[in-house]
Order: sequence, then C-alpha cells, then structure tokens
Amino acid sequence: MGIASVIQNSAKADLLRAGTNFNTSGGTPAGHAFKLALYLDTTTIDTTTTAYGGPTNEVATATGYTGGGKALTNTGVGTSTVTSFTDFSDLSWPASSFTTRGCLIYNTTIISGLTNDRAVCSVDFGGNKTVSSGTFTIQFPTNDSSSAIIRLTS
Repeated sequence: MGIASVIQNSAKADLLRAGTNFNTSGGTPAGHAFKLALYLDTTTIDTTTTAYGGPTNEVATATGYTGGGKALTNTGVGTSTVTSFTDFSDLSWPASSFTTRGCLIYNTTIISGLTNDRAVCSVDFGGNKTVSSGTFTIQFPTNDSSSAIIRLTS
C-alpha cells in the first residue's frame, strides 16, 4: 500500500485524447474543473488509479473535511523552451482535525466517452500530516517550468 507521487497513466492518455484542459476557468477555451481529495496512509494510489472513488480510505468526513475534497483553482498553463507546466492555488481546510498521508487531484468535468472524476495526479506528503483544531493548508509550488506540480518535458 501507499500513495505514489505520480501523474496517473489514464491522465496521460486523456491529454492525448484532448480529455483534460488545464486552462484557467476564464481561459479560451475555458479550463476544466478539478478537485483534491485527501487520503489516509492505508490507501493505495499509483499510476494505475483511474478515478476518484477508486482509492479507498479517504479521510473521513469529520471536523473540517468533507468527502470528495475541495475544488481547486488552476493557475494556468505555461511553457518554456522544453517544458509545459500547470499548477493550482493553495488550498486550506480551516477549523479542522484530521490526519492525512497524501492526496489525489481529479478532473470533475464530464466528457462524453470518458470516465467521470478522472484521476490526474497524486502526491505522497512523505509522512502523515495531522491538524488538530487548526487550519490544514496545501501549498502548491510556483507555476513555472522547474517547480509546477505538473510538468511535461521533452
């Protein structure tokens, strides 16, 4: 068991089928909607995970967390000489009490012929992270070619 920090195989295939659009919601064309769900250390998420709902052992709906996670704000798509990249704005759960090991980012935009709630990428936090009556925040890296959470390089 474990959570791998990867872009899921199905997400790579979706990119090739034009099934995922990382433009901002105000972009042309408008980007898709994404969510981030939190998981316990007893779950398995790897390159073969295809959708939200596939992994078990999501953080329980409890103080500050609701099953399915939270909506993400995409910060846009950029390019450099050999890298294309995208990222999201930081995400917080105020007044929370829970423990999590990692997360799954998934695409909630419904597209005919494709799986709903398609897995995009997962992140292992490197150990359990606990918040007790406080704010749990995920800080995304800078949206650039060397730091963004999703980078494609030739």
